[in-house]
Amino acid sequence: MIMNTKINSTIGISVFLILCCFSISNQPLSAQNADNLLLKNYRPVSIYKIPETHVDKAAYPVIDMHSHPLARTDAEVAKWVKIMDACGIEKTIVLTMATGSEFDSIARMYNKYSNRFILWCGFDYTGYDKPGFGPSAVKELERCYSLGARGVGELGDKGLGLYYSEPVKAYGMHFDDPRMKPLFEKCAELHIPINIHVADPIWMYEKIDSTNDGLMNAETWKIDMTQPGIIGFDALILSLEKAVKENPKTTFIACHFANLNHDIDKLGSLLDKYPNLYADISARYAESATIPRYMKAFYEKYQDRLLYGTDMGYDTSMYRITFRVLETNDEHFYETGQFGYHWALNGFGLSKEVLKKLYRENAIKILK
Repeated sequence: MIMNTKINSTIGISVFLILCCFSISNQPLSAQNADNLLLKNYRPVSIYKIPETHVDKAAYPVIDMHSHPLARTDAEVAKWVKIMDACGIEKTIVLTMATGSEFDSIARMYNKYSNRFILWCGFDYTGYDKPGFGPSAVKELERCYSLGARGVGELGDKGLGLYYSEPVKAYGMHFDDPRMKPLFEKCAELHIPINIHVADPIWMYEKIDSTNDGLMNAETWKIDMTQPGIIGFDALILSLEKAVKENPKTTFIACHFANLNHDIDKLGSLLDKYPNLYADISARYAESATIPRYMKAFYEKYQDRLLYGTDMGYDTSMYRITFRVLETNDEHFYETGQFGYHWALNGFGLSKEVLKKLYRENAIKILK
């Protein structure tokens, strides 16, 4: 047995050495074969020897106009505040999307830090599909306002209707529906803005095939256009425009660039026409950092109408990648884990004047 063990060991070593020599040859044994590599596992690493800038803290104090009640305990809220301090976030808008007891519960927790968090509520769509809808929803909005809500949002419609709400989702009712009019008017009366999520990035509406350059995210967030009653991307943007146009005294914030990153001039035309419309830049850094020169020109032109936002959690690395995109001239860097796309990003190198407005001054105008 001892002799056989030695023989087997010798044979094993010989085979190992042969394989090592083979791997060094022109036919390597690779752990990742390109023909079998899945796109979701593609993690490119830039080889360019170019400047890399690490921005630990924003150049100027920041009001984050788009986050959610992500911290669920007092300890987590306290941790969030420390992270905000480290990154230069002065205040955070918490879009609760909630009404009733859920809003009350969130308010009890976050109001302990009322100097750092500003809560926004949702709309209560209970009974939206029955005659007489409106007065009770307005009453609930007034109640939430009395408890500290200073805005409404995030309202959401990706095609089936208004569904970012609790306890009832208003499927079949869109932003421009006449039933929304009393709620929009009450917001104008209370001088509180409304954050609206309309549609999703265009890649999610396109074919999930080799021609879709946002394929990894598109596969995860694809919109099924075969669902009964669903409306398409263009119709959703039109519903936003009609709501903004028909309610000129109400301040609207189209979050995520109104999901018009692929056609940013369309957003520009809406901003030109409607002074009551703003846009937040949250969760669309990757979608815009692919065209840095065009986006920088857009930021400069509409510097009075854009608002900083995140909508991507509250860890330090998340805040810092947004600062890198906005503040630096870095080129061709990846952040696949944060954004989910396989493409390279580039910084905008925005001016001090633009950054001050984007980070804080525009928000102050809206928040009064």
